[in-house]
Amino acid sequence: MGEFVRVEVAGPIATIRLDRPKMNALNAQVQTEIAAAAAQVSADSAVRAVILYGGERVFAAGADIKEMAPLGAPAMAERAAALQAALNDVADIPKPVVAAVTGYALGGGLELALCADFRVLGESAKVGQPEILLGVIPGAGGTQRLPRLIGPAKAKDLIFSGRHVAAAEALAIGLADRVVPDAEVYQAAQDMVAQYATGPALALRAAKQAVNRGLEVDLRTGLEIERLHFASLFATEDQKAGMGSFLENGPGKAVFEGR
Repeated sequence: MGEFVRVEVAGPIATIRLDRPKMNALNAQVQTEIAAAAAQVSADSAVRAVILYGGERVFAAGADIKEMAPLGAPAMAERAAALQAALNDVADIPKPVVAAVTGYALGGGLELALCADFRVLGESAKVGQPEILLGVIPGAGGTQRLPRLIGPAKAKDLIFSGRHVAAAEALAIGLADRVVPDAEVYQAAQDMVAQYATGPALALRAAKQAVNRGLEVDLRTGLEIERLHFASLFATEDQKAGMGSFLENGPGKAVFEGR
C-alpha cells in the first residue's frame, strides 16, 4: 500500500486508486507506487480485471511540473525512462483494464489512461496532451500510444495544439469508449470489466498480448504471435471447459476457472 496509490480489491476486480491531493500529479513517488500497484494486480491470480481511478473529482492532471522544471537533459532522460517504465507496467497488466476518468486527464494523466484497454469518461471530463504549451512534447507514451489509438492526424492535432478535448469529442474520435454522467463513472467502469472478470483469464491474457504485440510488428509477425497464443490455449482447462460446454449446451454457458 503506497502513500498516494493503493490497490483496492473487491471480488475479482481490483482498483488502482490514485490519491495525491489536489490533482493526482504524477511525481516520482507516485510513479514508483503505480509500478508497484501494477505488479501487485498482475501477480494476483484472484484479480481478473482492473480499474484505474483517480477519484470523483480528477483522474490525473499530469506530471509534477514543479519537480521537473529545474532538471537538465541528462536528469530528465533518466526521469522519463522511469516514468515510461511505470506506465509500461500498467500497459502490460495481463488482464482487462479500464480507466475511469473524471475531471482532468492531461499530459501524463492521459498517458496513464492510454495504458488501459478501455476508457470511460464523465460528461464533464477534459483530456489532452498540453506539453507543447510548456515548450516540450509528451514523454510517457503520448506520441506513440495516442496515434495508435486515434490515428496520426487526430493525435497530431491534440499534441501540436495542446488543447483540452471534451468528453463528447473524445468519444467521437475514439479516445473514449463510453461517456456517462460524472457520478456514474466508477460504476460504469465496474460494469464494463465485470463481463471479463468471470471470463477465461488465460485466453483474455493471450488476446491482450496478441493485440498489443501485434500492433508493434508487421502483419506476418503479428499472425505468428496470434498462432502461437491460439495453439497454447489448447493446453488449458478453460479451453476444455469452453469447447465441452459449447458441444453439450450451446454457446455462452461455460464456467471458467482461469486455469
